[in-house]
Amino acid sequence: MSREIVLDTETTGFDPRTGDRMIEVGCIEIEDLLPTGRTFHRLIHPERSIPADAIRVHGITDEKVRDAPKFAEIVIDLCDFIGDAPIIAHNAQFDRNFIDHEFGRCGRPLFPEDRWIDTLKLAQTRFPGMANSLDALCKRFKVSLVERALHGALIDARLLAEVYLELKGGKERRLDLSASRTVTAAAAAVAAQGYGPRPRPLPVRTSEAELAIHLAFLQANLKDRSLWAAYGVEA
Repeated sequence: MSREIVLDTETTGFDPRTGDRMIEVGCIEIEDLLPTGRTFHRLIHPERSIPADAIRVHGITDEKVRDAPKFAEIVIDLCDFIGDAPIIAHNAQFDRNFIDHEFGRCGRPLFPEDRWIDTLKLAQTRFPGMANSLDALCKRFKVSLVERALHGALIDARLLAEVYLELKGGKERRLDLSASRTVTAAAAAVAAQGYGPRPRPLPVRTSEAELAIHLAFLQANLKDRSLWAAYGVEA
């Protein structure tokens, strides 16, 4: 099974180098491009106040994270959930900057660059010159945004998982995978049991006149009639 992790973060701003911090992380586990149902979600105390501009985007206030754990307290659980899977993020450099910053503060080794998959770059390759924000891609692929009033790490990760599926081939790919598994299972069952006689033999649909015409054709045109004789046809 191909295991991947779709990740999204919410933060106090745009740049950890200027003091911004992560305040939420959400992850969705997928295998063979299908969600498994396993998720990881934490609010994080940023050890600073959250600006009003950021609150307008995600709705996370100082009050909501007052009793939340600090990143150092959740980093082991986060790493255990991600494991060695590739990490999928939209505009991945943004999320990676904050993850790297928090890992650096904790003294933990960073995730290698080649483990990050950027869906923004995938979208730009597929739709050059078009709007490729997560919202734009959801609308393009008809992924519902009804439940999302504000940005949130877990709900955005769920939306991104659906967008990633579409970018990798869409529902047709999922159906193909299902069909291939069904065919494989059916073939294995036949191989195990072997072919047997039909429980209800098919009726003969050839008329006597058609049989006579066919027999006359064989007699006029065949030199070696042994093949037909093997099937009980006297030509």
